[in-house]
Amino acid sequence: MHQMTLAEIARGLADKKFSSEELTKVLLARITQLDPQLNSFISLTEELALEQAKTADARRANGESGALLGAPIAHKDLFCTQGIRTSCGSKMLDNFKAPYDATVVSKLAAAGTVTLGKTNMDEFAMGSANESSWYGAVKNPWNLEHVPGGSSGGSAAAVAARLLPAATATDTGGSIRQPAAFTNLTGLKPTYGRVSRWGMIAYASSLDQGGPLARTAEDCAILLQGMAGFDPNDSTSIDEPVPDYAAGLNGSLQGLRIGVPKEYFGAGLDPRIADLIQNSIKELQKLGAVIKEISLPNMQHAIPAYYVIAPAEASSNLSRFDGVRFGHRCEDPKNLEDLYKRSRGEGFGAEVQRRIMVGAYALSAGYYDAYYLKAQKIRRLVKNDFMAAFNEVDIILGPTTPNPAWKLGAKNSDPVAAYLEDVYTITANLAGLPGLSMPAGFVDGLPVGVQLLAPYFQEGRLLNVAHQYQLNTDWHTRTPTGF
Repeated sequence: MHQMTLAEIARGLADKKFSSEELTKVLLARITQLDPQLNSFISLTEELALEQAKTADARRANGESGALLGAPIAHKDLFCTQGIRTSCGSKMLDNFKAPYDATVVSKLAAAGTVTLGKTNMDEFAMGSANESSWYGAVKNPWNLEHVPGGSSGGSAAAVAARLLPAATATDTGGSIRQPAAFTNLTGLKPTYGRVSRWGMIAYASSLDQGGPLARTAEDCAILLQGMAGFDPNDSTSIDEPVPDYAAGLNGSLQGLRIGVPKEYFGAGLDPRIADLIQNSIKELQKLGAVIKEISLPNMQHAIPAYYVIAPAEASSNLSRFDGVRFGHRCEDPKNLEDLYKRSRGEGFGAEVQRRIMVGAYALSAGYYDAYYLKAQKIRRLVKNDFMAAFNEVDIILGPTTPNPAWKLGAKNSDPVAAYLEDVYTITANLAGLPGLSMPAGFVDGLPVGVQLLAPYFQEGRLLNVAHQYQLNTDWHTRTPTGF
C-alpha cells in the first residue's frame, strides 16, 4: 500500500480495494517504524487521522467521491492546525496549539484528506537544509548522511521514504523545489496569491507560497486542486478561477517553446547536473518541444536582493514573538525589556537570529534606501527579465540546484555557501512566478531535479510538461534503498 501514489490511492478507494482506515493504519505503523531514522515528523496525529479516515469511508459509503477523499497526507508544521501543536520547527512555538485551521488545512480537510501529522522543517522556514530545526536535522532517505533540502525537508523526506503519498509544503526562496530535487520528488510552487497564506505562519510575506510535494506531477495536480483558490481572509490572495489541473495533464507538447537561459550554465553548476539537464531537454524535444536559448541578465543580482528583502520582512513578522501573548516565555523576567530579550534569545535559534539582525539593519534609519529599496528595484528588474523572456517562450527550463544534496553539517560554518545553493530557485519567488521541480536523474546516488518556470497562473502548463516527461522517463519511480 505504501508504494501507491495519490492517484492510485484514489482509484483503489473508489474501487473498494481497501478502506481509508486500513491505509491510514498501515502508514501510521510505517511512520512509527521508520521515521526515527529520518526525523521527518514533529507531531503524529494518530487519533485525528483514524477519525478522519472513518469519516472519509462513511462519506464514500454514502455515495460521495473525490480524488482526495480518504487520501492520507501531512502538513508542514507552519500551517496552523486547530488544537494541534504548530511549532514552525522552533522552541519559540513548541508549546503553541493553534486555535484555528489554516485555509489550506481546512480546504483539504473538507476535500476529505486524512492528516497523519505535522512535518519537520527549518526553524521558521529559514534554511536550505532542514538542519536549523529545534527538533533536530531531517535526514535524506537516499543517503542518511546527507541533507534532504529545506525548509520543507520533513515533508520531502517523508514522501520520498514512502511514509505517505504527498504533503503540503511552502516555498519562500525554493523551499518546495529544492527539497523535491534532493529527494527525487515533484514539487510545485504556485503563483504568488494562488494558494491562501491565511494561517500559514509568515517568514517573508511577499515571497511565501504554499504548494504540494508528491512523487508525480499527477499527484501534485490532485493536491494543488484541493489547496488553490481565492480566500477573502488573505489580502494577498488573488481571485482567479482555478482550472481542472488533472484534466490538463495529457495535452501535447508539440510546438511548446522552451527557453533555456544561458546564465544557468555558468561556473557554479556541477557539470554532471548540466549533463542531466541536457538529457531532459532531449527528452522534451522528442515530445515535440522547441528549444530556444534566452537570457536573464539580472539573475546574478537575485541572491543579494533576496537576502535583503526576506530578512527584512522576517524581522518585521517575527517581532510578534515577544513572550507576552503566545509562544516561549522566559522564567522570572525582571522587567519588560528583560522579558523581550530573554524570551527571544532563548526561543529563536542561531539562523533565525542571524536573519532578524540582518533584516533589522536593512530597515534601520539611514540604511533603508541603500539596502531594502535597492533590493526591491532589483526585484523589479528580475521580473522584467522574465516578462521579456515569456514573450519569446512558453516555459523556462534549467537546473533546480547547482549541486546535489550535501552532507549534514557541511555548510553549517558557512551560511553564505548554503544561501548560494538557492541561485536557480529564488528568482521565481522574487517575481511571484510558478515553478516546478521534477526528477531528472542521479549524481553519486543522489537525486537531481530539473526546474520549469511559467507565466503567472500557468501551473497547469508546468504540470502538463512534467506529466508528459514522466510518462516517458522513470526517474520519479525510483525508491531509496531500505524504504
